[in-house]
Amino acid sequence: MINVVLAGCGAMSKQWLDAVRQIDGLSVVGLVDLDADRAKARAREYDLTSAVIGASLDAVLDQTRPDAVFDVVVPAARREVALSAFAHHCHLLTEKPLADSPENARAIVEAARRAGRIHAVVQNRRYVANVRRIRRFLSSGAIGAATSIHADFFIAPHFGGFREEMAHVLLLDMAIHTFDAARYMVNGEPAGVYCQEWEPTSSWYRQGSSASAVFDLGGGKVFTYAGSWCAAGFRTSWESTWRIVAERGSLVWDGNDELKAEVVLPGREGMFDRTEPIAVPPLDPADRVGGHLGIIQDFMRAIETGTEPETRGADNIKSLAMVFGAIESAETGRRVTISREGQ
Repeated sequence: MINVVLAGCGAMSKQWLDAVRQIDGLSVVGLVDLDADRAKARAREYDLTSAVIGASLDAVLDQTRPDAVFDVVVPAARREVALSAFAHHCHLLTEKPLADSPENARAIVEAARRAGRIHAVVQNRRYVANVRRIRRFLSSGAIGAATSIHADFFIAPHFGGFREEMAHVLLLDMAIHTFDAARYMVNGEPAGVYCQEWEPTSSWYRQGSSASAVFDLGGGKVFTYAGSWCAAGFRTSWESTWRIVAERGSLVWDGNDELKAEVVLPGREGMFDRTEPIAVPPLDPADRVGGHLGIIQDFMRAIETGTEPETRGADNIKSLAMVFGAIESAETGRRVTISREGQ
């Protein structure tokens, strides 16, 4: 049995606890929130009557001595939660983003290394079935190495609340999902970015609802991202729409169920290379999916076996570096180098 304390009992905690309900061998022994009444309400909702409730993470960890902490607090509190977890010899699984600044991200990853604890991030778009299929298909070499990766994200949600007031709202709140998926699917190593943000006259956000970025993913791979939180009409999938151009063909994905590829054939028809459809194989049984559920299961497996989970902080910090690099580029109007030292 793996015992965990969940810190942060806001709306997002419901997704975590819904997943926990489906997992054998995992017990929530404590709930922590600055508003203890909210923690108590969540305990009643999920029948966690034996869980210790409190407003202080340190105090609850002292009392329960769990194996791990689930961090569902606001990003500004991530570092404090992480350091508390590691000081109590706990493993840590945190909601995205890993941290609210590059400095705090590096501090958390380094603290996990020093403590010898497993640290992972809920980067759940990796656990989408078609993301897995694309990664495996490209790795097979069926259409050669990827050279150009293009993603479009156009959705117009009226959230209300903090998102409509925050700075860099698209890049900071949502884009990391698309950035991480791109990096994962083509095995990219981010090296640089140029980005521009703007606010359309029709926007209801304070700042940064629309952005366009060009990333160098190393090895001759370029990733372009175009996105908006206020583009009404012809809504894309939450997973974005994709075109991946490779050496001997291309792949397109609508972000939902339509996934197609074409491979180049010998010979030409006029000016154009001949192509034909090529099947993208179905999901492999070894491919792990399931969003929060899949990631929590991987995290548990890592604790039990002493291995590293796929979304470990030391890797996920590279996707976060893409976000902060894009923000810096948008603020300065220049290309920003994403150095390994900055990750």
